[in-house]
Amino acid sequence: MSDRYVKVKIQVEDMKSLGGEEGGVDAEERRSAAGSPPAPVSPGPASVTRAAGRDASNASILCAHRVTGRSQLGKDAKNSCGKRTSDASLRGSAVAAHVGKHSNRLGHERALLHIRGTGKILQGKLETNGNYVNTHPSQNQQETRREDGFKVGRKRRPVTVDISKAKTSLEALRLSIRQLKWKEFPLGRRAPCDIYWHGVSFHDNDRVVSGQVNKFPGMIEMLRKINLSRAVRTMQELFPEEYDFYPRSWILPEECQQFSTQIRMLKENDATLNPTFIVKPDGGSQGDGIYLIRDPGDLKPMVGSQAKQAVVQEYIQKPLLIDKLKFDIRLYVLLKSLEPLEIYIAKEGLTRFCTEPYQEPSQKNLSHVFMHLTNYSLNVHSGNFVHSDSQSTGSKRTLSSVLYRLAAKGVDIKKVWSDIIALVIKTAVAVVPELRVYHQADIPPGKPGPTCFQILGFDILLMKNLKPVLLEVNSNPSMRIEHEQEMAPGVFEYVPSPVDEEVKVGVIRDTLRLMDPGHSHGGGAPEMRSPDEGALPSLCLKQVYPKYTKQFNYLRLVERIAALFIRFLGVKGNMRLGPTAFRTFIRTCKLSNSNFSMASVDILYIDITRRWSGTTPDSREAALHCFLISFFDLQSL
Repeated sequence: MSDRYVKVKIQVEDMKSLGGEEGGVDAEERRSAAGSPPAPVSPGPASVTRAAGRDASNASILCAHRVTGRSQLGKDAKNSCGKRTSDASLRGSAVAAHVGKHSNRLGHERALLHIRGTGKILQGKLETNGNYVNTHPSQNQQETRREDGFKVGRKRRPVTVDISKAKTSLEALRLSIRQLKWKEFPLGRRAPCDIYWHGVSFHDNDRVVSGQVNKFPGMIEMLRKINLSRAVRTMQELFPEEYDFYPRSWILPEECQQFSTQIRMLKENDATLNPTFIVKPDGGSQGDGIYLIRDPGDLKPMVGSQAKQAVVQEYIQKPLLIDKLKFDIRLYVLLKSLEPLEIYIAKEGLTRFCTEPYQEPSQKNLSHVFMHLTNYSLNVHSGNFVHSDSQSTGSKRTLSSVLYRLAAKGVDIKKVWSDIIALVIKTAVAVVPELRVYHQADIPPGKPGPTCFQILGFDILLMKNLKPVLLEVNSNPSMRIEHEQEMAPGVFEYVPSPVDEEVKVGVIRDTLRLMDPGHSHGGGAPEMRSPDEGALPSLCLKQVYPKYTKQFNYLRLVERIAALFIRFLGVKGNMRLGPTAFRTFIRTCKLSNSNFSMASVDILYIDITRRWSGTTPDSREAALHCFLISFFDLQSL
């Protein structure tokens, strides 16, 4: 067998191993499925996984074709292959004889893995950079080379993490850093750190100009209830069947009259209908200010004050119950990058239970918050709240324990996961366009700044028919690993919560592992991992995008329109598009016609801008929406 063929065969097998999933379940998870709960049922629609597998196979063949002319790499592969099949004593002598000869092994492999002319995702760690795709050897490949006696690279320095702004996530973050054997800086430091962990906002520390920050600029604003509703509603108008997972919503006070009219007409058409609605303050959190109504006339006055802006949504009256209790799912999602868009979902999450048996809403029980609202911060003050060290009992449980119970009843957990994944990806696609606008305003192209990532908290309700419904998305989900406990009447203290620690420490630790600068794709080979890191469990975060890009890429229409908006802003760091810039956009893209003059374009855009500027306290937030409305209005002329 020729040297060249040996190298090609090894590389093809390595590349196939990156995409070797079947039906959305990893091989390791399949091996453990028989004796463990299905929580770590790995997210992945079967149809999407098959498409991703085809991409990986095609990329593997392409990679094999590229390396057939590299004789030196073939020789390296032959030596490596021979060492894999020799016994332990021969392996030791081979190491002694060839350590100098193979000192440039990493350089050869790096050259091998620069594949020109493809942007396919190979289900491994990979990033497109111009016309090249840079991948890195998997952990198993690195461990194999260590077993063979080769040094992958010099011993790396510890990753540095600034935790001075971590706030309530501090304890979970510290545990994660210790498990990784990285270095924390509780008070910050003058020299730049590799990672900055902010507790609330990207702007917690405005002096960060390099490294990585765990917040995106604009995320807080984008995920406020009104802005999230607007973003999803835009997508509902374009793709109504794809975005039916979000309840019908109205923005108060601006749509108060519209809400009243629509509900009156609904009841006139069907007298048996008596829907319930839930009112959520725009800036509220932890259940504060939420209340239920059955008639628009029951809305509390909302005149004048910005703080009283709210969203009113149709209440889901038939939720799935466990132990006769309503519950929701807190799912942790990592937005790793905007360009390219990368989304990871945690395989484990939390379920938060109400503390009063559920009854469908009636005029008598609308005020029973412990029955209708799943917020932990509310129910923890109920006398029925159960703190438990077990993951499968109590008022807060792991998602895996709930899925295990559902599976025992015959529920298709794989289908549930598939629907949840689709919900998460579609929601991200809806909010990313405006998030890009915020990002370029704070970190314009060419300006020094950090790269960003963020953990989001998706609150999802399962209906009785197992359809997932999006309740809201939290930009700052609680990462506290303690819970409040009443030690004496009226006296509460924080005590350790095993359930929270199990889930949240894993999410933070594996987020850090994914953002490890030593494993970045900046063109150089990664430094050698610490020997202690090899003892860590497999990642609890599962990539779902761009892994499933073929299924959902067509939904990114608004993102492409947002790219046009950014292109014509003109001034770097700006978020407002004036009439002159809008006119330039119309002319450049040749969207006007003989029946629609430039003066008419100005009038259209100014009118829309004025209407929107009165509906939001920050005109920057309305800029992209004005552009979108004007864009679609022009297409209809």
